[in-house]
Amino acid sequence: MKVEEEYTDILQNIEFAIVDQYRKDRTVLDQDARDAVQALVRRYEAELESQGPPNAPLSSRARKIYGAAEAVCEWILGRPAPSLPLPPEKPRVSTSVLVACLKRIRKSIDYWNKQGGRQGYFNYVIDYIR
Repeated sequence: MKVEEEYTDILQNIEFAIVDQYRKDRTVLDQDARDAVQALVRRYEAELESQGPPNAPLSSRARKIYGAAEAVCEWILGRPAPSLPLPPEKPRVSTSVLVACLKRIRKSIDYWNKQGGRQGYFNYVIDYIR
């Protein structure tokens, strides 16, 4: 089963956080979202390898997306996250599944960016994320 079929709810939760930042600042570009998602992939891959999070220099817009999406990721993993309700008692998915979901979002950003330009991903996904 494909990631987008099996973990639709997880993908939507993360994408909601990303799109929410776009709704707050319409100057956000697909590249900002891609950079943030890539930094999250590196962060959670490092965690899987029992390493510290890598230092990823991000633009201010990408940092905002990173922070919002990271809070959702932490909540999904059953960890407390600022501004979110208490997490479920057990993680909704494993860290490795979370990484697969983030990589799927990154792939979507790349695809829609190629199709629609600098904000192609946001122009596409905004209609599906409420």
